[in-house]
Amino acid sequence: MFRDHTIGFIGAGNMGEALIRGLIAASLFTAERIFAYDVIPHRTEYLTREFGIKQCGSIGELAETSSIIVLAVKPQVISEVLSTLRGHLAHKPLVISIAAGIALSTLESRLPDGASIVRVMPNTPALVQRGASALSCGKAVSATQMEMSLALFGSVGKAVAVEEKMMDAVTGLSGSGPAYVLLVIEALVDAGVFMGLPRQIATELVVQTVAGTSLMLEKTGKHPAEMKDMITSPGGTTIHGIQVLESYSVRGAFMECVEAATQRSAELGRIQA
Repeated sequence: MFRDHTIGFIGAGNMGEALIRGLIAASLFTAERIFAYDVIPHRTEYLTREFGIKQCGSIGELAETSSIIVLAVKPQVISEVLSTLRGHLAHKPLVISIAAGIALSTLESRLPDGASIVRVMPNTPALVQRGASALSCGKAVSATQMEMSLALFGSVGKAVAVEEKMMDAVTGLSGSGPAYVLLVIEALVDAGVFMGLPRQIATELVVQTVAGTSLMLEKTGKHPAEMKDMITSPGGTTIHGIQVLESYSVRGAFMECVEAATQRSAELGRIQA
């Protein structure tokens, strides 16, 4: 699929590094067909040493060398990047943006007519190849280009295609979700310490419990409620704990949490448009 392609990363931060690591590990690209540019030179120098990729001295150089361009930059600088990029796309590369909150319409309006653009919302577990990414395609993107985009982000976890109108909900759920899970993990660790467990042991038990439960769901394909019922014995310890959670409306709190994050994502998108 990628045999005749080169890929360039504008922005060499954590997410760019995670994608480069994943692409090489999945053998989708060899290092000599991966390029990177960043305004902070030591980041691209580090990636060159770490992976053997090629460093570019400018956005223009990178764009003209790459058949796939990944915009791995902060939303605050996307306008400047697009202004520079638009003059270097005569070869019609596929452009993939992971700039949070930047709509396809904004990207398409600032790049040449007919540019193939995919918008992606990844999340931080991509740093360990366990990410969750949602992708939306612009009107000029072909089926093959979308398939390639899904494969790229599949190298760092799960990748799904969604309509762009769902992107704010994706941001509120999986984009922000790792922070919610970390809050739950922290609370459970503290609960273990409160009950007399050493903090290190409590941490190990909670982290493994969360990781194992996620893997169990993934491997079995069972509904979470079905698996919860398998663990919950009549009159047992688990149902007593669940009764307390329900009394505090924890389920409703999580729903409101995702709703608030979704609404904020939409607000930020309007500000950045």
